Amino acid sequence: MARNERAMGLFLTSGFPTLDTTLPILETFCGAADFIELGMPFSDPLAEGPPIQRSSARALRNGASMRSTLDIARKFTSRHSRPLVLMGYINPILRFGLETFCKAARDAGVSGLIVPDLPPDEALILAEPATRAGLDLIFLVAPNTPGLRIEAIDQQSTGFVYAVSVTGVTGSRLACRIGGVEEYLRRIRPLIQRNPLLVGFGIKSHADAARLCLHADGFIVGSALVERIERLWSNRLLTDGARLQSLADFVKILKHGPSSPFGTVVASP
Repeated sequence: MARNERAMGLFLTSGFPTLDTTLPILETFCGAADFIELGMPFSDPLAEGPPIQRSSARALRNGASMRSTLDIARKFTSRHSRPLVLMGYINPILRFGLETFCKAARDAGVSGLIVPDLPPDEALILAEPATRAGLDLIFLVAPNTPGLRIEAIDQQSTGFVYAVSVTGVTGSRLACRIGGVEEYLRRIRPLIQRNPLLVGFGIKSHADAARLCLHADGFIVGSALVERIERLWSNRLLTDGARLQSLADFVKILKHGPSSPFGTVVASP
């Protein structure tokens, strides 16, 4: 990345919009993303708003599973050097088997795990096999997380700390609250000493990302991508090539802006 440039993570649910298109879309992200989050589909995604809920339901109807997700991860990491993180919920991991899952994720080239419904206080069951497998375990903080707990999460998290921008679900409206989100990030920034701080939930544009990254080391976009993919793949007049090109253009604008390099817009915190 260029000097002063912030990291961009992009999220996609495995098996969405179809089993066969997940990998080409992930490869399209490589043109701009610094890392990829691959969602593990689950029937009850607690932290997800409607777009990602729909993508998870659609993926499950398509036949997506933990094994198909790991297979996509393996194919992606065998071709590309971008770090890939799995994001999902603890129940499917427990069903797969904690040790078995972590070994399979490692063998698939996965770099880390984000499990939103696993509190740091109860994370030892996954942290131990993840550490043995060489996987980062990334924890989340929110606007209502007390300062002492944020410091403890920073010590426990590896890879980065994920700052949820709002006390809500993915895709929550950010525009009307962005000043409050900036103040929240400004407040917690000095508390995160061990890890990079990345912000997510509700970021839909380069302007959102640039403003919030004044107080963070990077940003993550999920729902805005899922919604765009829904629109592109519902347009039957477009070829897959045209859809992928449109998506590639969108993620480059998310990272760099419509006309300026990202690094010239974002100042160091």
